[in-house]
Amino acid sequence: MHAYIKLGGHQHRVEKDQVILAELTGHDAGKEFNCTDVLLVADGSNVKVGKPLVNGAHVKFKVLADVRGPKIRAFRYKRRTGYRRQWGHRQNLQKLQVVEIKG
Repeated sequence: MHAYIKLGGHQHRVEKDQVILAELTGHDAGKEFNCTDVLLVADGSNVKVGKPLVNGAHVKFKVLADVRGPKIRAFRYKRRTGYRRQWGHRQNLQKLQVVEIKG
């Protein structure tokens, strides 16, 4: 069984016991929460597609840890003037484990 959900502005395909990285959800590590923004639930040949969400469906997550994403570097340069600017960014993420999928 798998589902497509909307979490933190992104869409994810999730299965039971899968671990995903998602944007911060506002929940502490070790806590469980439900995501009700389920777009599609599929169990073999039985597929439920929402318009836009599937009624009564939810995915239960367990927050494993707060982590940081990879470093993204940006650089701006203008030739012959000595102008160089460099900056970076690391996104705060959460590691989530799918506990159950109800469709």
